Amino acid sequence: MENMTEKTFEEALTRLEEIVNLLENGELKLDESLKLFEEGIALARHCNLKLEEAQGRVEILLAGEDGEAKTELFRLEEEESWS
Repeated sequence: MENMTEKTFEEALTRLEEIVNLLENGELKLDESLKLFEEGIALARHCNLKLEEAQGRVEILLAGEDGEAKTELFRLEEEESWS
């Protein structure tokens, strides 16, 4: 298993999807399934960390003049036009 810190969010998510598909297939031996499951857990944690980092960066960008982060719900333009 390669170093998680070298994977981008997209790479980790793609590999996680591959693992889920392999495990759902049910044709692997128990040892192989356990190894993939462990890798999947590590990938899920890595993705979660990347998302938390991104959230922190967005909150910094939204920080007001007083330095306090002002969180706002992110909405796509399409969603805004539906409201």
